[in-house]
Amino acid sequence: MYCAVTRDPIYPTDLLHRVRSDTDGAVLLFAGVVRDHHEGRSVEALAYEAYEEMAVEKMEMICREVGARFEVGELAVVHRVGELGIGDISVVIAVAAPHRDAAYRASREIIERIKTEVPIWKKEGYSDGGEVWRDGAVPDVP
Repeated sequence: MYCAVTRDPIYPTDLLHRVRSDTDGAVLLFAGVVRDHHEGRSVEALAYEAYEEMAVEKMEMICREVGARFEVGELAVVHRVGELGIGDISVVIAVAAPHRDAAYRASREIIERIKTEVPIWKKEGYSDGGEVWRDGAVPDVP
């Protein structure tokens, strides 16, 4: 398992090579990409911020739980933070599994849980000059 937060561009093939093995019949890559619109508004750029140490811990926890539930081999997740432009990759998930169904199901659960459980926040910048912080996970504080 490999989980990271980075300020550098993400190269999906790096994660593919990290998870692939000869025992797996499927390797699935999911890449989240910055799009040019959201809810009818023209988006010019995004900025991601994270509580990085906790974000990595939460991603590792999610991967352990998902890996235990589905028959998968290796998992890798990398999320980018900082200023991103249209077309930039913000997150990549790589799942290796003996069969494609497990890879698809695991990947889908990982991205949905990242969006609701991992302390990473997204600010959208619009062409009309406005900015909005989108919902993100708030860490539990003891």
